[in-house]
Amino acid sequence: MAKTVVAGNHGGDIRSDCQVELTLSDRGGLRIDLDSKVDVLFGRHIRQLIAEILVFFSIKHAKVVVRDSGALDFVIAARMEAAIKKLVPSEKEYLLPPKINCAQQRGREARRCTRLYLPGNTPKMMINAGLHKPDGIILDLEDSVAPEKKDEARLLVRNALTQVDFYGAERMVRINRLPYGLDDLGYVVPHYVQVILIPKCEDGQQVHQVNKKINEISQSLQQPGEIFIMPILESALGIENAFAIAGAAGNVIALAIGLEDLTADLGVTRTREGKESLYARTRLVNACKAAGILAFDSVFSDTSDEEGLVQAVRESKSLGFNGMGCIHPRQIKAVLNGYLPDSEEIRKAVKIMLAWEEAQASGKAVVALGTKMIDAPVVKQAIRIIEEAVDAGLLPVTWREEHD
Repeated sequence: MAKTVVAGNHGGDIRSDCQVELTLSDRGGLRIDLDSKVDVLFGRHIRQLIAEILVFFSIKHAKVVVRDSGALDFVIAARMEAAIKKLVPSEKEYLLPPKINCAQQRGREARRCTRLYLPGNTPKMMINAGLHKPDGIILDLEDSVAPEKKDEARLLVRNALTQVDFYGAERMVRINRLPYGLDDLGYVVPHYVQVILIPKCEDGQQVHQVNKKINEISQSLQQPGEIFIMPILESALGIENAFAIAGAAGNVIALAIGLEDLTADLGVTRTREGKESLYARTRLVNACKAAGILAFDSVFSDTSDEEGLVQAVRESKSLGFNGMGCIHPRQIKAVLNGYLPDSEEIRKAVKIMLAWEEAQASGKAVVALGTKMIDAPVVKQAIRIIEEAVDAGLLPVTWREEHD
């Protein structure tokens, strides 16, 4: 009796996705049944794409039933490939030509204040995510994907990396917990991922494991590009090893903290006040500052509590964090505004820089602003504030001329 497999999603509030039902046979050729509201406009194209994928995997006889909810080509291709590989194990990959400028890279110093988490098996959330202008978009293969859907999500995320225009947002992927997550890298490293997030990271050796795998994969690539690492610390052991993790490799650009798993590991309840996690958060920030990398706070899980989010960001910034993950687009603006320097910080930074530059030009060894001495760390902080303000459009590039 022929075996039938299913991949993808259909029904309910499912949009921009499709469900593929595939049955292989010994005769009869290829039969493609399409149930789609856009059949009149795009049915011929969809059938042609499905037929091409079947031929690519050397399938000559099969029945395919596709229930379409507005899926784009990269989704249809991922769902078809997932279904086929459930029946015909293959190392081949059906790859669509890249539709975006995948070679675009962000440097180490790029702003990463707002990062939007998207479930890796939910295409409807990916398609327009870049319009909300987060600094980064995290395609998640870990907690947001059901165990039985992991293989499907890998293919969908792989395709999304080269097919979805994120409008300049950095392309990030949160892999699964190691060692299983090492297998995720083969699906994303060749396809221009820019940052890999390592969940539940507990020591520097895990960073080395990820980098070793990245290097093995990159050796076969013509233009590998640099891939940055962002470990997420979510356990007591991870927090205690924060500095070792932060300095484990040169491509570690930030640490993030995950408070849901951390508080569970500590055996306490996460509260809005956050006293139970204060030690862990400050230890992580201190480790990041000592290592010269960024520190990112945990997500704010109540998407309806805008006032609570604003307060959480204010407190987070006061602890030294540089940003926070977002789980809904509506959080992006509040997070960004909360971490950016305010008008008073900008005013003070400009005064410090002008005084410092004037002293340097005059050959003065000691610089003072009012009754306070200005030293190198103060100047470094002022430079950071000014750069952030200019980058966000809060301060003109010509700020020196305007303050002459």
